[in-house]
Order: sequence, then structure tokens, then C-alpha cells
Amino acid sequence: MLKHYLMFANYNKWANQLLYADVVQLPDQQYRQDLGAFFKSIHGTLNHLLVGDMIWMKRFDGKGEIPKDPSAVMHENFDALNQARIAMDERIIAYANNLDDDTLAADFSYRTIVNPENITQPLSPALAQFFNHQTHHRGQVHALLTRLTGKAPSLDLLYYLREQTMAA
Repeated sequence: MLKHYLMFANYNKWANQLLYADVVQLPDQQYRQDLGAFFKSIHGTLNHLLVGDMIWMKRFDGKGEIPKDPSAVMHENFDALNQARIAMDERIIAYANNLDDDTLAADFSYRTIVNPENITQPLSPALAQFFNHQTHHRGQVHALLTRLTGKAPSLDLLYYLREQTMAA
């Protein structure tokens, strides 16, 4: 399981880099346009992805501050958001690199935000949810990007794995 979560941490970084490389090319009006997504725009959805990661990483490693609202906009400026994304991806990889079998098998506790309650659950399925959440919202950005430009990068895990195999 350790290799599994490290793979997803690195895949997450790879997919975000590809997505951000295409998003940066959008005119600001398109980047911020309400396209009917749950977080309205590409800007809103990318901010939510960062917020979600901030919340879960605080739960996992106890570090950093978290917003009180999952739809908070952490960075109005794309460049600042991109830099925060890069830093978060590195934090996630560092966390995954420090996991061990005992930690994965253990329970951990945290407090929810929207409807505050204390939760205790196994770490491993929570990590699966964490990476699934990222994929879900990246998929939304992918769809919005495709709607706006007619194209978006291929983010399939298999492409990442093939690229890693060829690099080795």
C-alpha cells in the first residue's frame, strides 16, 4: 500500500502540472467565467482543490491553517494559486514518503468542518478519498477546459505510469 499512495501523490503532482499548463493560457475572463460547475468556474474549482487538500493535509499531518469554508477562494491571482498548488503537491509527496504500514493501518481522528463532529476512522481509506477527491475535481476542470478550448490534456493514470516507465 505504501507504493500505492506514493504513486498517487506523484501522479497528483503530474496531473496538476499538465492541467495548470493549459489553464494558464486562458484569458482571465474565461478562467473566471461561471460555467455552471459546482464551484462555478475553473478558478473556483482549482481554489476548491487547494482548500480540500489544505483541510485533509491538516488532518493528516497537523500542519497549517485551514479555511472554514470548502468554497473559500485562497488566491484570486492565478500565479499565486499555481505557486500554492506546487507547494501543496510537494507537501503531499513528502507526507506519502513518510508513511509506513503501521500508520496506514492505524485509526486517526479529526473534526469535520461543514457539520462539525469528531470522526475516527482508518487512515488508508481516508487517503483513498483524498486522492479520489482530487481526481474528481480535476475532471471537472478538464471538462470546463474542453468546453472553452475544445481540448484538454490527457490525465489518465495510465499515461502517467507509461511516462514513468519510459523515464526509468
